[in-house]
Order: sequence, then C-alpha cells, then structure tokens
Amino acid sequence: MSKTEKEFGEMNLKEAQYYLNRELSWLEFNKRVLYESEDPRTPLLERLKFSGIFSSNLDEFFMVRVSTLKEQVEAKVSQLTPDGRTPQGQLEEIEKTLRPLITKQHEDFEQELRPQLNQVGIHLLSYTDLKEQQIEYLGNYFKQQIFPVLTPLAVDPGHPFPKMANLSLNLAVAVVNPHNGQENFARVKVPTDLLPRFIPLPSHLWEQPQSEGVWVGVLLEEVIADNLSSLFAGMKIKEFCVFRLTRDADFPVQEDEADDLLIAIQQEISKRHFQGFTVRLEIQKSASSFIKEMLMRGLNIGRDDVYEIAGLLNLKDLMFFLSTPLPELKDPPWIPVLPPRLRQVHKYQTALENNGMELAQPEDVFAVIRQGDLLVHHPYESFRDSVELFITQAADDPQVLAIKMTLYRTSGDSPIIKALIRAAQNRKQVAVLVELKARFDEESNINWAKQLEEAGVHVVYGLVGLKTHTKTVLVVRKEEQEIRRYVHIGTGNYNSKTAKLYTDVGILSCCEELGEDLTDLFNYLTGFSQQQSYRKLLVAPVSLRPRLISLIERESELAQQGKSAQITAKMNSLVDPQLIQALYQASMAGVKIQLIVRGICCLRPGLEGVSENIEVISIIGRYLEHSRIFYFHNDRDSEIFIGSADWMPRNLDRRVEVVTPVEAPNLKQQLKEMLDIFWSDNRQAWELQSDGSYHQRHPQNEDPERNAQLIFMEKATQSIDFSRLTSNQKSEC
Repeated sequence: MSKTEKEFGEMNLKEAQYYLNRELSWLEFNKRVLYESEDPRTPLLERLKFSGIFSSNLDEFFMVRVSTLKEQVEAKVSQLTPDGRTPQGQLEEIEKTLRPLITKQHEDFEQELRPQLNQVGIHLLSYTDLKEQQIEYLGNYFKQQIFPVLTPLAVDPGHPFPKMANLSLNLAVAVVNPHNGQENFARVKVPTDLLPRFIPLPSHLWEQPQSEGVWVGVLLEEVIADNLSSLFAGMKIKEFCVFRLTRDADFPVQEDEADDLLIAIQQEISKRHFQGFTVRLEIQKSASSFIKEMLMRGLNIGRDDVYEIAGLLNLKDLMFFLSTPLPELKDPPWIPVLPPRLRQVHKYQTALENNGMELAQPEDVFAVIRQGDLLVHHPYESFRDSVELFITQAADDPQVLAIKMTLYRTSGDSPIIKALIRAAQNRKQVAVLVELKARFDEESNINWAKQLEEAGVHVVYGLVGLKTHTKTVLVVRKEEQEIRRYVHIGTGNYNSKTAKLYTDVGILSCCEELGEDLTDLFNYLTGFSQQQSYRKLLVAPVSLRPRLISLIERESELAQQGKSAQITAKMNSLVDPQLIQALYQASMAGVKIQLIVRGICCLRPGLEGVSENIEVISIIGRYLEHSRIFYFHNDRDSEIFIGSADWMPRNLDRRVEVVTPVEAPNLKQQLKEMLDIFWSDNRQAWELQSDGSYHQRHPQNEDPERNAQLIFMEKATQSIDFSRLTSNQKSEC
C-alpha cells in the first residue's frame, strides 16, 4: 500500500534499524562462497576452488577492511556506521562471525574433501603416512632443492624479532640448548615463492597402483619440518608449528603532496610486504603457549588477532589441484561464442591472418557498428572477438586517427596493450589513463604505464583524490569527408583473462552524442577541463548520484499516480545510504523493486511499512557476477543503463565512473530478458532476509531447476541473435 509524501516525512529513514552492516554483509557474501565448496552438487575440484576463493577473499578483507577498523579504534574514531556500530563493535562482530566459519571450512576439507580426493587418485600425504623409501627420497630432495635456500632466524638479545612478509608461510621452531637447557625461538620461512608448496613423489614410489593415482605427494612445510635438525645442528628440536601472518595493505598515498604519482606509489608498494602492522596471525592449533606468546609479543598483537587452525593453513593453495587431468571433476569447459553480428568480420580477419588473402567485400567491426549499436555479454560471447577486435582493428586501420582509453586492470600478456603500442607506432594519437591506484594491481599497472610511455603513448595516471574506474574506449576515425567517433562502454575491465571468469556487458556504438560525451570526459581526465554536464552519460562524481535518485523518484511519482512502476537493478554492492533511502521511499510509494546484488547489501528488504515491496537476491556461481544493469519501467516507456558503478559512496563520490543509457529497442529488450533470467534463478540464487541472513532458493513443487549462468550458455550455444536490427530498431543516435 502506497504512502503519501506526508507519511514519508514522518519517518526517519536514517535510523540504524533500516541498515545492515557493510562488513557483516560482506561476510555473508563470503559465507555463500564457502557454501559452494560444501555443496555436493558442485564438482569436486570446483569445491576446492571455492574453498580457495573463500580464503583469498578473507586475506583481502583483513588487509583492507579489518586493518581500517583497527586504525579507527587506535585513532579513537567515535563515528557510528549507518547501522549504529562503532569500529570496535564491528571488530567484535567480525571475530564472532568468522571463527565458526573458518572452523567449518577446515573441518569440511579434512572430513569431506580430502577423503574424496583420495578416492579419485589425489593423495596429499602426511609424513606419518610415508614409507621408508619415500622418506629417504624426500630427504635427498630436501638436501638438493630446499636446504640451500632456507635461512633460519633466531630470536634472542643478539637477534631481533625478524621482519616477515605479508601472507608468508613460516615455521615457528622451539629449540633447546642441550648444554644449558635454555629454550629458544626461531623462525624459518617456507619459501613458497621459490618452490612448489606441493611436492610430488615419483610414480615408482607410490603405494597405490599407478593406474589408480593421479598425484601423490606431501607439503613443502612438512618436508622442512622433518629435516629441521639440518638447520639447527647440535640443538634439540622441542617443537615446531606452521604459522602465517596478514598485514595492513591499504596504504594511503598523499597524492596532493606527490611530485610524481608513479614514484609515490612505487615507494608505498615497497612498504606493503613488510611495514604494514599485523592484523591477523593464523597458527596451527597444536602450537604451545610458548610459541604463541613469542609470536604475539614479536608481532605486537592480542589474542583476538590469533586464529588457531586445525589442519592446513592457506587453503587457497589447493587451487593447484585444478590443474590435474580430471575433467569429469571440473565444470565442463566453455568456449565463448562469436557474437553473431561479428562473425563475418572474424571470418575475414582469420583469412587475412592465415594466408594474407582478402575475401570479397570485406567487413570490418566499424561497418557492423554503423549498422546499429552492438551489445556483448561476456563470457558467453567472446571478449577477444568483440572488444579486443575493436581495439586491434582500430590500431591497424589507416583511417583511425586516435584511440583514447581508460585502463583500471588488465592481464599480464594483454593483447590490448600490444595493440595500443602498435597504434602509437602507426602514428596514431593514443592516450591512455592507467589507474595506478587500482588496489593490488598497482605494480602491474606501473609496468604497463612505462611500456606504453616508451612506445610513445600519452599516459596519464589518474586524478588527484579520485580513482578512475570507468571502462571506456573512444576511437576517432576519418570516413570520407567526415570524422566519426566509435565507443565502447562496459561494466568490466579490459582484461582478457578475467573476461573468461566474470560476467560483464558492454556496448559498441557510433552514437555521436556518446562520442561527444567521451571526448569531453577524456579532456577532463587528461587535461584541465571541468566538464559538469553530459548529453547522455551519467558520470560520477558529477551527475550519477542525482540522476539515479531522480530516476528512482520518478518511479515513486508514477506509482502514486496509479501508473505502472518498477525498478530492477543488478550490481556488485549496495551501500550508499542516500540511494537506499530513495529505494525505501519508492517501496513505500508502491514501486515493485527487484535487486540483484552479488556481494554487500546494506538495505533491509521486507520491513513492514518500509521495504515490503523490495526483494533482494544474490547469485553465486561458476562465474563472478560483475555486470551492472539498471532498469526503470517508467510506465512502460522504460529506460535501461549499464556501466562501471556500484551503488556505493566510493563509486558515486570518489571515483570516475560512467553509466550509459542503452536506447536501441532490441538491446533494451535483450537487457531486460537478461534481468528476468537472473531473477528466475532457483539454483544459484540466494534471497536476502530482513535480518541480514540469506536463504538459498530451490525449485518449488514441479518447477524445473533454472541456473541463470547455464541458461546464458545454452542461449549462446544456440546462437540466438538478440541484436538483429530492423529499420525501426536502431538507436535514436
């Protein structure tokens, strides 16, 4: 039942009761990831992958989020979160939530996954399982391959507590001097950066018949532990245990004080490994109080920061076993299909590359775009044969005058970087904004920036105080007597590797107004322009937030007028209080709201009188849901947008983001069908409850199982061409 504006005004939608905590919501997301490692419907080796992702996610959570909260506690920050929690209160809730989750993860590996690995021929042995010949082989392996690179570090008045790298795996060793009985502490780094963590045994030493084995071996740290006497000659080894530490890695760069941003970030990266304070110590549960006390004192941490582990540490290393030749225990391989409208282009390109012969009436990607806007959906449609093709053809096309691009993250052997270098060598104007502040990709981006600069590309490093997160390409081409601009605007990074793992959408267009908008945007990014208005694009931090709020408010007004109103929005995270309040008001006005939020969601659905018309789901599956799509029904005259921005304060206020309208009727229909498919998922979808917990959907009664990601694969395989244009379907541009 809708409420009047007067009733809206009587409610204080800023009250804490209307918000879920950001950090606890993220933990709920990671719990859903962990569930995939426990779900027997998930192929066995994929279960290992999800367990590894859970661990990797936690590493980053501690390095960034927990470290920030600890700094706030240290600085006596008293400001409450929208849900009414203090920094200390959040840390306590995080610890309370995490400990049982971590215990569950390790119990599941030891009791479920490890025995199942044994059954399929993957045997990760303990030293207690080894026979004499196997131990002898590993002893020789230790002497030849491991011993020369080890450096034991003692702790005593003459040897200070050693500096240890972030996320490093180590052995803590207690040794006793037999002459005076004194007990001492030493640390030995497990050199997983130099040697494999999983040491294979040769097949002739397998206990199992070779036909029943796929991989047999032991852990590197166990080989070192069995040979500690070689490192501490003349001393008695009293005990040892494995430990791992996590440091603060969210370093602040004083951009406004830096003469050269690249140099400033390089200096900060060098500090990340050793100089950040310790936020977590993971240690084997069997460790004595002596070792625990030595580590806590040396690392300057309290008991709340210690996580005792029963079993292997750093389970993300288990993803190593995805390389074993057991395809039946993995997801079936998926080869992205060629977008239907680009098939002729690919055919021509392939023929040209293979034999240098040109086909009759060659067609390039620009000719296809001129026929009408093209929507691409990765990884179901090929990133290489669409977005990369667009950039590589632009690099080699003699009619192309300029290429401008934003790079937030890219792959290590990026064909796009090579194409940009080639374009510069072909005397085109090439300008690239490389975001040096892309967290944990700073070093890689610095290397790319240097290579691009050396090739003659105009490189800028971003704006002071803002991260440039937008995913945009502008190609300027001379065609007969006119200049035409072609654009790509997407939701995902220009990264050929993650394009196979993340779901994203993007649009290729030669709409003149979009080209003009991107020209203005790049002038803002590379020069001193202070552009405040755009023709079609929604740009953060300038116009995105107010425009989104106005779109939501329009649906509210339509609902109050008795007209049809609906909002469906897909994103990674929903945190921004202003947008949440606007959604609450829309719900109270009677707007039906469907939110597909993969990760953090601070909105509480289903609250009586506030959010009864809001439903929220999260889809966790084979691919990381990364696309951002926003649909506003507008009384059947719908508007739909795609872009790089989540609904978070950082995206709306502290990043350069671009969201574009999609106006071609057939592409709008395609995007709406995508949203409907996501919403119908009853296999990988989880429904958010008003208390912040999630319940996984299951087929009801006789309903068939609907897995959105599988449906998209099936549609791609069937080569359904959603983009086929008729004379009345072209964009107004």
